[in-house]
Amino acid sequence: MSNPFENIKASILDLAPILEEGTISESFEKSADLAKHVENLGYYRYWLAEHHNMPGIASSATSVVIGHIASHTSKIRVGAGGIMLPNHAPLVIAEQFGTLDALYPNRIDLGLGRAPGSNQATAIALRRTLNSSPNDFPQQVEELEDYFKGQGYVRAIPGEGANVPIWLLGSSDFSARLAAEKGLPFAFASHFSPDYTIPALRIYRENFKPSGQLAEPLAMVGVNIVAAETTEEAQWLATSQQQQFLSLVRGEQSKLQPPIDDIDKEWSIHEKASVEKSLSSASTIVGDKDIVREKLLSFLEETKANEVVINSQIYDHEARKKSYDIVADIMQL
Repeated sequence: MSNPFENIKASILDLAPILEEGTISESFEKSADLAKHVENLGYYRYWLAEHHNMPGIASSATSVVIGHIASHTSKIRVGAGGIMLPNHAPLVIAEQFGTLDALYPNRIDLGLGRAPGSNQATAIALRRTLNSSPNDFPQQVEELEDYFKGQGYVRAIPGEGANVPIWLLGSSDFSARLAAEKGLPFAFASHFSPDYTIPALRIYRENFKPSGQLAEPLAMVGVNIVAAETTEEAQWLATSQQQQFLSLVRGEQSKLQPPIDDIDKEWSIHEKASVEKSLSSASTIVGDKDIVREKLLSFLEETKANEVVINSQIYDHEARKKSYDIVADIMQL
């Protein structure tokens, strides 16, 4: 029997969640354990995301955590999904990822986003000024590329000549257009911005110009998956992520909460609608093996993506690993 997922790579997006009853050190230990586990299952990449001022996410010093994960694995690609470039001098990112590439050759990816990764106050704390706007992102990307090529106005050492593929990340059409113009691979954050997925991918593919890095479009889509032996168990496990999004709707920040038996007791009708808009049924898949297979295949047929990057915000570490086991079995990794 043919495998409908045969030509699609499967990867991991990890936010290094900090649990309500856990510590930051434990978060990093669990991320390393998960990375080793999914490497053995056949997943292709392990990406970490830059977020700031969030009590439930430990991956703010993203390049440091990438080094931690790479040191505990041997072949899986490890990278940023992504680095929020406006928060940093491009020279510093070139040096950081040049260093990672020297330590872990041919294994490091650099996904770039243009959002602050938090609110405006945090952006000011990171940048000291907001003179730089998201519209400066194309110039910042070009400056970073020049450092890797050895064409910057100063030299990035390490960094110059590094073999670090650049991806552009987006949740709207801005980065889709830029990735197409520059001939770069594009990853869309459909796991929290589902409504714009298809339009952004269409813009990317229709406007793509081949480059030295890429001859044809290469698209990745993000998806939330909570898989378990039964759909009832998966729905229960998924209440942790629902609580996380509910806290964002309320303007509150919290650690990742344990599952609860009745999420409907926690939110109002309007809050539920807001959470469900972000966690769309197309790009948030919760269920047993059969449901996950059906919905994931449908999502990938609709998006025609080359790769899927899976986020599983599951409180229990063993249940999280089991969810990735089920997906690996479905996709025959």
